[in-house]
Parts: sequence; C-alpha cells; structure tokens
Amino acid sequence: MVKHKIFIGLILFEFFILLLLIQNRTMSVRSLQSEVAANKQMVSHFMFTDLALWSEARYTRHPSQTDLFSPFQDFPGAMEHFPSGSIIAPPEIMFAGGLE
Repeated sequence: MVKHKIFIGLILFEFFILLLLIQNRTMSVRSLQSEVAANKQMVSHFMFTDLALWSEARYTRHPSQTDLFSPFQDFPGAMEHFPSGSIIAPPEIMFAGGLE
C-alpha cells in the first residue's frame, strides 16, 4: 500500500522540479536576449572587429575574414597542424555553391 504512494510522490516531485527548470530556462533566455542586444549596440558603437577565437592558425583566428585557401597552404591533402582547425566548421559560402 505504501509503495504506490511513494512512487506517486516521487513522480509529482520530479514534475515540480521539471517545471522549475523550465521556468528558470525561459527567464535566462529572456535575460540573455537583452544582453545580446546590448552587446550588439556596443559593438556597433565602438566598431569592434570579430572575436579572435584561437591564437593558432590565421584561418581559425577570424573565420569570417579568412581566405578560402589558407587551410590548404601546404597542400590540399595535408594533415591539420592545429587542433582548432579540426573543431571549426568550414565557411558557409562553401556550402552555398559560391565557389564556382
């Protein structure tokens, strides 16, 4: 008789925790959106450049400002010298059919 009451109590407790987590997530998303808007305004005001992600290779420092051949500067089949080069994705222009 007691086991089903404990089970129902645990399920209700977990559901309550889930509701609290969902509410916390929605509040954090709202605060993050306002923070992103403030950062965008600051970047446009001070005319900042892109963030340098890594300090290793020039094609991983500023991915939006790199030329398309720099990852293959040794030769096209060369092994990656830097760990960051295998983490960062190729530019979107490569997938958009812009390399014709």
